[in-house]
Amino acid sequence: MGKGISTSKNLDANGLKFAIVVSRFNSELTDQLAADAFQCLEENGAKVPAIGTFQVPGAYEIPVVVNELAKSGNYDAIIALGVVVEGETPHAQMIGDSTGTALLDIAREYGVPVINEIVGTRNWEQAVARCTRSRTSRGWYAAEAAIETANVLKMIKGSK
Repeated sequence: MGKGISTSKNLDANGLKFAIVVSRFNSELTDQLAADAFQCLEENGAKVPAIGTFQVPGAYEIPVVVNELAKSGNYDAIIALGVVVEGETPHAQMIGDSTGTALLDIAREYGVPVINEIVGTRNWEQAVARCTRSRTSRGWYAAEAAIETANVLKMIKGSK
């Protein structure tokens, strides 16, 4: 590998600041996602005061809060958590597409990793399977991705 490129993931969250933005809609699942993300961050060295948690009504409200958090410059990474289950209308697809695009745009604009784990599923059983497995849930994955990506950016910015 070339100069500065590492093939091992760096999950050291010590000294990093994180924000978790979580939807209250489908809270029986989003609460678990948030708990798993928080636990992963803590177990990897993040201090409790360095983890901000912000609740919003639904997935569609996540990007506006993430935007303000990214603009603040106070966080090394932001984790977006929600659950959208497909129904009889294309509403779920619209939410998934629009929030995904918005979160990606925010990450690029502000240079802050925004880990999008607004879980979209076809049915409730799929949602439960992705959200309630503790160390293998999408919440845990989101926290690991946030730590690793924040460390990659820290390495890149530190080498300038």
